Amino acid sequence: MIRTLVADDDALVRLALVDILDDAPGIDVVAQAADGVEAVERAAAHGVDVVLMDVRMPRIDGIDATERLRRLPDPPKVVVLTTFDLDEYVDDALAAGAAGFLLKDTDPAGIIRAVEVVAAGQAMLHPAAARRVVDRYRRTARAGARAARARVDRLTPRETDVLALLAEGACNAGIAAGLGMRESTVKAHVSRILAALDVTNRVQAALCARDAGLAR
Repeated sequence: MIRTLVADDDALVRLALVDILDDAPGIDVVAQAADGVEAVERAAAHGVDVVLMDVRMPRIDGIDATERLRRLPDPPKVVVLTTFDLDEYVDDALAAGAAGFLLKDTDPAGIIRAVEVVAAGQAMLHPAAARRVVDRYRRTARAGARAARARVDRLTPRETDVLALLAEGACNAGIAAGLGMRESTVKAHVSRILAALDVTNRVQAALCARDAGLAR
């Protein structure tokens, strides 16, 4: 049985969630909480596996409660369940350690499925939340690529050739052989490359080259 706690300051919502979960085979609601403090205390006292956690609650909110739950010796998985489809809640919930993020318009089968999925050690996001996480990742990746490209553009064509081979894992001797250069010249190029890219080692330089699209 998946031992579950439902935390929501709205008694009607809380009871509705309890009814949904109690009707599901394999799920046992062992505790309820009306605020974040109760959620942490009762989860610890009852040894729950999964907490369905509202965000806006008295005393401490669901995000803070999630963070405290994840610091317990045997922490439960947390599914944040909220009416408010806001980017900050998605980010804050995941940063606090939540394994799931759902909106309260999720149908009963989806709520049951979320409890089962996170209890099994996986993550579950509402489709809208998942899209926003992916979109944010893409925006961050594009911004990172532009910044990396700008740094690589500081290099001379020869330094760019050296960086491309360095990013593929070639040692100085291999770069020298590949480009018909002396190894001492390669070392000098690598030193200038590190300075131009504002990195401290070859691994960071290789990552910059990858982000800039210079290497696979």
